[in-house]
Amino acid sequence: MIPFPRLEMTAASLKLIVIIGCALLLALLVHDRNHWKAKSAHYAELLAAERGAHSATVASYRAAAEQARAADAANAARVKADQAAINERTADDFQNRIAVARAAARSLRRTAGPATDPGGGGTTPVPGLPAAAPGAAESSADDRLSQPERLIATEQAIQLDELIKWVRAQGEVEVDGR
Repeated sequence: MIPFPRLEMTAASLKLIVIIGCALLLALLVHDRNHWKAKSAHYAELLAAERGAHSATVASYRAAAEQARAADAANAARVKADQAAINERTADDFQNRIAVARAAARSLRRTAGPATDPGGGGTTPVPGLPAAAPGAAESSADDRLSQPERLIATEQAIQLDELIKWVRAQGEVEVDGR
């Protein structure tokens, strides 16, 4: 047999082994800490970038919403102004047409005078036509409107005509801003 040298462990050599082991563990811990620190820094950068992107998106949406609100307000103001102009123009046209109709009615009353039949319009029968059949329920003069009734009918016709124009003009106003 070959004799092996005997290793004797002394307290000093045991301390040295423990110190070397602790140093190795400490080196591993420092390396691991540096690794996780680098990873944490990377994740912090990613988080900051995500927060920045989120903030930019929120700001973009807010700006777009504000722009849409401003466009809606401008469109509403334009529509309101267009409708007000149509209302004013229609009212002016109506008043002008009513004034012309009333002036014409006054002129007809002055020229017709009190001697004319109030329901006949002051016309004479057409010569050469045979007389009406006996026993007719009403004469032709009774079918006509009196001067005040004619004026009322004319005013109502003007009112309806202007109302139709107003409705058509209001329908042509583009309310969606396109």
